[in-house]
Amino acid sequence: MKVRVPPPTPAELRLLELAQELAALARDPGGSQTLSAAVRKLAAAYGPSAPLPQEVFRAWAQSRSDKTSALALSWAREQVRLGLQEVVERTTRGARSRIEADAETLTWLLLAGCEAIAQEPPAAGADRLRALLQIIGHVPAAG
Repeated sequence: MKVRVPPPTPAELRLLELAQELAALARDPGGSQTLSAAVRKLAAAYGPSAPLPQEVFRAWAQSRSDKTSALALSWAREQVRLGLQEVVERTTRGARSRIEADAETLTWLLLAGCEAIAQEPPAAGADRLRALLQIIGHVPAAG
């Protein structure tokens, strides 16, 4: 029996690239600002004018009738989550967050928050990013 392996979608490729960038941040000895950089990177990737949200939606809609494609898209998103979780684990070890949550829960919250930015009006993106940065205790100075 021959198994058909579809080529990766643009969404999968972009998600995997984002996961690699997060993994690189996790290895960076940048200290406490690494998590802030990861959240900013995710927020930018899911910004209203960024191509990722449209690509993910398109791939999701097309994969509804194809289990292999749906699994591939989910796997690529999971790589992003794991990359972010690695950053969270390395940067919050021994540090107090503004919320009491384990690394998995904080990762879920941050990723969901960044993904939700795609659904916001473009003008709201900066406020949503600021809220996420407040959660991790990295609020930029007012300017």
